[in-house]
Order: sequence, then C-alpha cells, then structure tokens
Amino acid sequence: MTQSVTIDANEANFEPTVLAESHRRLVVVDFWAPWCGPCRVLKPVLERLAAEYGGRFLLAKVNSDENPTLAARYGVRGIPNVKALRDGQVVDEFTGALPEREVRRWLERLLPSPAEPNWRQAVAAREAGDAATAERLLLEGLAEDPAFDRARLDLIALLLDQKRVAEASEHFRALREPDSDDAKRLEARLALLADGTAESLEALAARVAAFPEDWDSRYRLAKRYAAEGQWQPALEALLAIVARARDWNDGAARKLILQIFDLMRPGDPLLREYRMRLANLLNR
Repeated sequence: MTQSVTIDANEANFEPTVLAESHRRLVVVDFWAPWCGPCRVLKPVLERLAAEYGGRFLLAKVNSDENPTLAARYGVRGIPNVKALRDGQVVDEFTGALPEREVRRWLERLLPSPAEPNWRQAVAAREAGDAATAERLLLEGLAEDPAFDRARLDLIALLLDQKRVAEASEHFRALREPDSDDAKRLEARLALLADGTAESLEALAARVAAFPEDWDSRYRLAKRYAAEGQWQPALEALLAIVARARDWNDGAARKLILQIFDLMRPGDPLLREYRMRLANLLNR
C-alpha cells in the first residue's frame, strides 16, 4: 500500500494522524498562512521533496491562522516554521524560506538513505582495493536511492580512476548537487582527463626524463598526474617549470598549480607545503 506523502493537518486530526504517524516514520510539519509570502515560496519546495522522497516522510501542512491553538502549543512565533517530529517529539526545526538545497540537506540529516549500507560497504571495498565490488555496491545503492549523491560521487571517482570518462560524465549529470565542493573537484578531474587521454603517464615521464627542459611535455605530464588525483607529482612537475621557466606559455604552470590547489581538500597537509613553496619561488 502506498503511503501518503502530504496531508492538511488541523487541531482535530493532528493527534490521531500526525502524532500517530510520527511513531512509524518522520513527519515534517509546515506551519504556514495564506498571507505569508515566504510560506508560498517554501510550500512547493516541501511538496516537491515529499513527492521525490516517495513516502519516506509525511508532510503535514498546518494553516496557523485557522489552527492558532496548535501553533501556540508548538511555540510557533514566525512563519513559515517547519518542525520534524519523530515518536511524537520535535527533533529539529527551522524558520524561514530556506533554499531547496538547504531543505534537502536538512532532510538528509534526518533521513538516512536506504543506499547508505551499500555505500559504506563500497567505501571499505574500495579502500581494500576491490574496485569491482565497490562499483557493484554503489550501483545497487543508487538503484535504491538515485538522489544519494555521496554514493554517486564515489562512483564517479572510481570510474575516473579507471579512465572511464564517458560513464563518469553520465553520472556527473545525474548529481542532485553538482555545485558542491566535492562535485567541483571531480568535475575538474573529469575535464583534465577529457583534455587528452591518449598519452600514457609512462610515455610522458620517459620523455621528460630524456628532455628535462621540454616544458610542454612536463606540463602535459603534470596534467595527467592531476587527472589521476596524484597531486604531489603533478605539483613537483609544475614547480620545476616555475623555477626554471616561470613565464613559459604565459605562466601556464603557475595557473595550473593554482587550479590544483582549488581541487585539493582544505585540510590536505600538502596544500600548505606547496603554497609556501610556490610563494618562495615567485618571491625570489
């Protein structure tokens, strides 16, 4: 039997319907009023998400003008006011018309994805070097919850590790939040890989070893390392160019170093080290 995704709640049906349902699944209560502009902005966002989540939570809409006692009981002082109920108790809330992205994140904190067990197993498999098992688990998880971006981001990274650019691109287009920091890092890796996958690392490294001042080959080698997420050898190759041919190709090596800095995680210890080394070179 399909579960309801939204109801209009009031003082008469709140306890037998809303509170009772909160013992079975999360209930999101939206206190609103017809005259409230922000309420009219938020209401369709909540309705759209309720439909998308397919009954994983119940959206209960309460007109606070028509149900003042209910609004007072729950301490509603400003609207829209959205409260999450579990087992009859308020477990979280927010006030105001948040953007859809923030509402989605709020819901995700309250609603573990059904794909999460698969994702956790996939992370362990990938760390153990079993890429095939990790890929299978991630795909199975995404079949259950296509909106679970954490699993899709890990799948994209796995595909990029294997140079499967077309498949990675397809999954990137399916991300719910392609503007997140992790998504942007993968998008940049995707662009670097798509920018020329014909030359192997080995061939480029051999050419650089044979011709140390072939800046173009050294630069292409750095791009290949960066495409693989190997930041340290990429930065070493680029710093060698900056040290001996700073202005080569209109400062292309320095520009790529800065791009790699943007791709690295803020807490990466290499980030501080290479920023200092670049600054020292540029200030000589």
